[in-house]
Amino acid sequence: MSNQLKHRGKEWLEKLLDLSGLAADVKVTDSEDSEVDRPSYWLTIEETQLTSLQIHTLIGPKGEVIDAIQYLANSILNLDDREQGSYTIELAGYRLQRQEELQSLATRAAQQVRATGGEVELTSLSSAERRQIHTFLKEWDDLETQSRGQEPDRRLVVRMRLLTNY
Repeated sequence: MSNQLKHRGKEWLEKLLDLSGLAADVKVTDSEDSEVDRPSYWLTIEETQLTSLQIHTLIGPKGEVIDAIQYLANSILNLDDREQGSYTIELAGYRLQRQEELQSLATRAAQQVRATGGEVELTSLSSAERRQIHTFLKEWDDLETQSRGQEPDRRLVVRMRLLTNY
């Protein structure tokens, strides 16, 4: 059924782009996302037929538009009880570049917490980006992460893990 999931994601995104007046093909690749317990795919919008303005518009300020498209894809394509998939929308290398930036941000925050023993609050992150940093920092056994506050002012806090004796 995973071929159906791939095809369904590709068709949906191409239809959305077409309805938006944008002529662009979509390439689907399997993803190795160990954080989800279902098939995971990258839907890459081919940028060759898009102008730089169209690309900029589709990504949006701070990735807000591409994040919204990705949210819609995951919500709409997983409405029924059939096999579900996880979809990442990519355009012009934005997701890969942002992952590298988030990894660097997480590493700097972890190093600062280790050096000072205090907390570091990371602001201006989407919920998906906060989740990525939570995932990145799971490997640091001496640190813990927590989200604090309410949207739109939700922040990710990195701090030393409290040790408990049993």
